[in-house]
Amino acid sequence: MEQGKILIVDDEADIREILQFNLENAGYGTDCAASAEEALDILGPRHSLILLDVMMDGMSGFRMAEIVRKERNSQIPIIFLTARSAENDLLTGFSAGGDDYIGKPFSIHEVLARVKAVIKRSAGAAAAVQETEPVVAGHLRIDITGKMVYSDGAAVLLSKKEFEILYMLASHPGRVYSREEIIGELWKDAPYVLDRTVDVHIARIRNKLGEYKKYITNRSGYGYCFNVTDCDGEEKDNI
Repeated sequence: MEQGKILIVDDEADIREILQFNLENAGYGTDCAASAEEALDILGPRHSLILLDVMMDGMSGFRMAEIVRKERNSQIPIIFLTARSAENDLLTGFSAGGDDYIGKPFSIHEVLARVKAVIKRSAGAAAAVQETEPVVAGHLRIDITGKMVYSDGAAVLLSKKEFEILYMLASHPGRVYSREEIIGELWKDAPYVLDRTVDVHIARIRNKLGEYKKYITNRSGYGYCFNVTDCDGEEKDNI
């Protein structure tokens, strides 16, 4: 199967040219956009990954990622390119649906390594969710093949990482997963991921589950647990 193209989104022409030249030399097909608005017009099924600058004139990269995830319901991998490295900025990026972060100025070797790792991880996750029957837990139904969650029959829209975390927990009810275990399983080869990133994703999942947020509990000092009845844990709305 032909490998999808990488969509490069950056308002600096020299950066677009450097990335395009090196990615194509590495065997990837590419498309380029000088703004988030242009990128949204270009983005299509032929793309397998987005390299997305955060700070651009007009729409920011964070806002574009939110549109891709929420309005278009696309799970295409997104790697943010940014000179910003504060913890809050990283969390904002992951909350918006980012899969990885590359700081500017960057090494092209790092870019190529991250691109390869994220595409491989995404392909592996896609293959893994095609094999099993839906997970039914209480009032929730997790459709592995369709990558959808239903609450009392109504669809609950989760991002790719939110879905993977919920599936990971719900597939092993009663088991407590530490933040390190969740990161190690779902964010392999992504060194910028912090424990707090897991907390942010869990909080978003619980918010979307509404009254069934109680299925996910926090074992203080240990990690997170999924159980329809009880996990002897502490429920926390403000994680």
